[in-house]
Amino acid sequence: MIRKIIKINEDKCNGCGLCATACHEGAIGMVNGKAKLLRDDYCDGLGDCLPVCPTEAIKFEEREADEYNEEVVKKRMKLMKMVKVEDLACGCPGTHSKVIKHKEDSYANKETERTIASSQLNQWPVQIKLVPVNAPYFENANLLIAADCSAYAYGDFHNKFVKNRIVLIGCPKLDEGDYSKKLTEILKQNNIKSLMVVRMEVPCCGGIENAVKTALKNSEKMIPWQVVTISTDGIILE
Repeated sequence: MIRKIIKINEDKCNGCGLCATACHEGAIGMVNGKAKLLRDDYCDGLGDCLPVCPTEAIKFEEREADEYNEEVVKKRMKLMKMVKVEDLACGCPGTHSKVIKHKEDSYANKETERTIASSQLNQWPVQIKLVPVNAPYFENANLLIAADCSAYAYGDFHNKFVKNRIVLIGCPKLDEGDYSKKLTEILKQNNIKSLMVVRMEVPCCGGIENAVKTALKNSEKMIPWQVVTISTDGIILE
């Protein structure tokens, strides 16, 4: 049948996940960091997802589509209520949002008799492209936005930067799109206490710093922030 149904422009989608949350029928899911219409018969064509999209990536179209199946949707939504929200955030299990709690700061390796420092990472996922903008761990968070390479260049990265912070990482040279829109929504929709940018000295890392500056400006919030630059030989530059 020909009917009105949503269409998602993946090129415009910034992966914020707001549309998936707004869709009461569960017709939209996050797949590989992008919003996707999961099945035509889940979409009722009312468009609750349209007004929440910050990039205007969703619009209506009229096309051949399966009829909206209210009975199937009701059964599916009942099942979804029995599952944790974070388990349904994305089609990929590796992108499910979760909080990580560490029991100890270090532990002993019995084979080598060495003390091994524990990870200080407090949440998952960490990629800017994958993290939901309204993840619960953002509330009252000290936010770290770091270039991918910085954790490899600086040996004590976890204790120096990750500890007691929520971490987002990215590479403006390799990732497509502009981080600033996603970061703006994170700053707008959450109470961020402070923000730290850790970047490499290479010019392309200026992209991540500029995205943060743009997001801070667009969020219209006064958030304490600082930039730390690391050299390619692992030294913090003043």
